[in-house]
Amino acid sequence: MFFLLIYVAIFVGSAFVVTKVLAKGIRDYTSLKTVTFGDESAVRPNRAAGVISIITIFLMWGVFTGSSLLPSFLHAPGPFLGETSFTYTAQVEGQAPDDATVTVIVHPRGEDVTAPEVDPGDGFAKNDVATIAQWRTGLINVQGNDEIGKNDGAEVIAIDGQKIAPGQTVQTANGSVTLSDKGTPNFEPTKGWQMEPLYLPAPEEVWDRTLTIASEGFRNFTLLEHLGYSLFRVVVGFLLGAIVGIPLGYAMGLSNWFRGWFDPIVEFMRPVPPLALIPLVIIWAGIGEAGKIILLFLAALWIMAIAARAGVSGVKISKVHAAYSLGASKWQIMRYVIIPNSLPEIFTGARVAMGVCWGTVVAAELVAAEQGAGMMIMTASKFQNTDIVIMGIILIGVIGFGIDMLMRWAERFLVPWKGKG
Repeated sequence: MFFLLIYVAIFVGSAFVVTKVLAKGIRDYTSLKTVTFGDESAVRPNRAAGVISIITIFLMWGVFTGSSLLPSFLHAPGPFLGETSFTYTAQVEGQAPDDATVTVIVHPRGEDVTAPEVDPGDGFAKNDVATIAQWRTGLINVQGNDEIGKNDGAEVIAIDGQKIAPGQTVQTANGSVTLSDKGTPNFEPTKGWQMEPLYLPAPEEVWDRTLTIASEGFRNFTLLEHLGYSLFRVVVGFLLGAIVGIPLGYAMGLSNWFRGWFDPIVEFMRPVPPLALIPLVIIWAGIGEAGKIILLFLAALWIMAIAARAGVSGVKISKVHAAYSLGASKWQIMRYVIIPNSLPEIFTGARVAMGVCWGTVVAAELVAAEQGAGMMIMTASKFQNTDIVIMGIILIGVIGFGIDMLMRWAERFLVPWKGKG
């Protein structure tokens, strides 16, 4: 939630500076009166906003991961690292309460630290020392350290002079102590605001891992081979879905019989997520390449059918009547009126279908895949290699964005009349 508030604040501040301070003039809706809002040429993306948005995301990523790419003063408060201590008070019936100090050494994860010796002190409660890794907690074994332990009736009643009972927590310097249900102190160092690398590694760690996999490969295949297999599956599945879905949509848009026959099937399958079809696809087509492509085919089929149907249904009847009045045949109307006017909807559906296919390829490659970006992500997640997971997500997003831009260019080239009446 805190990250979201920062992002919103940067968005509002950037929008004010770019549109109100740096802009030469303020545009309103009257400047768009010569075009329709359905025409993408009416509202174009602000390049400055796009650049600032991307920089903001990477800046926040670096700030909350302690990235070495940023100066230290930009880092969010990190987890405590170093030496700290707290004092606990133990009590046993028939004796006065006794205090003992626990020295805690918090060290980076993955490093072995030898605990130094400490003076045990006088009394039945003995001073102790513990080593705990960052972002972790550690139980302080007072039972094994003190002369009189829990088995003899001793219990911890206070931390740093503050009363405590089982299940309660007391804040200490550089951390907190929680008394377990069995009365054992559990020290948790301050975590700060930075994300643990296990959950979100810094940008440079992801980049280094990307270079490593690009040069050494992953699971006996190069990075380009993994991405190529995913791209091949997505393109083949999408093309098959378009080859079947577009004619089906045209038939539903032009024939009452086809509309009545296929509409229940299309509308029933449209909201079913492709992931729910994985068990059936495995049963029907096995775990080979055919099963993965069939799953992607089904992901694209219904979207393309609905897009083509909507494109045909959206053709203005006045254009059809005008063509008939000029003596056009049914095939000429189909060729020169219906198909050109339905192409914008079909291209929109194609972009949506391609996005769904890219989102489904990860699940499709769960089924006994040996290559693919989705396989990389799922295999890395099993071993908690978060940097590989993020690398795969970024690469899938970049490739998907590139394909979408390519389809936008093709739409502008092939359908230049979109939004022009």
